[in-house]
Amino acid sequence: MLAVMKFGGPQLVGSELVGLIVAVSFAAGLNVYATVATLGLLAHAGLLDLPSGLHLLASWWVIAASGVLFAIELFADKIPGFDLFWNALHTFVRIPVAALIAYGATSQLSPEKQLLAALAGGAIALAAHGGKTAARVAVTPSPEPFSNFALSAGEDTLAVFLTWLATRHPIAAALIVAAFLAVIVVVMRWIVRAMTRALRNLFHSPENEARNEARNGAENELDNKLAPSNRHDLDVA
Repeated sequence: MLAVMKFGGPQLVGSELVGLIVAVSFAAGLNVYATVATLGLLAHAGLLDLPSGLHLLASWWVIAASGVLFAIELFADKIPGFDLFWNALHTFVRIPVAALIAYGATSQLSPEKQLLAALAGGAIALAAHGGKTAARVAVTPSPEPFSNFALSAGEDTLAVFLTWLATRHPIAAALIVAAFLAVIVVVMRWIVRAMTRALRNLFHSPENEARNEARNGAENELDNKLAPSNRHDLDVA
């Protein structure tokens, strides 16, 4: 028989609690509806003992709403172009919900530590959400739809898997998240450098340089034409 994991329970205070918050926050940054629904279903299956601050997640109303929204995202997130709008909109959903889950999971700690956990949960969700959005920006221009579909399906599966694994083996789940965060940092740095290089090339392209030279030449020619007139006015004065 599977043991019941106490989400935020006294026995999790320490590295396991940190690992659980890290993994669940990252999962929420990928797909917040799948994460919330998975936590609620695990609680109803008797595999997860939610703390008082997260009892609302076990409500069938919350589970049903999360399931419906997850089903909508399942399709909306796989439409090239629309998925970018969907992810931009969910910047204001995934990150706050991840912070609230982290805050509720540490209800047995001091308010200061709860606030710190909420900030950490939001930051991790932001990193996951940012990495997901960057990947979509890179994949969406692809003419074939399979890559976008596969990427979205992989993100949904990873969110559910990480949430489940965090309730069974929180430290292992946190290590997986750490590897993903390292990849996201590298990819984001590469994207920033590529965008900087593209902007530099745009503003220093031969066409722009020729246009600037033509503009400067016209201004110099106008100044030369006005110079004799100005000298004549000075002589008359």
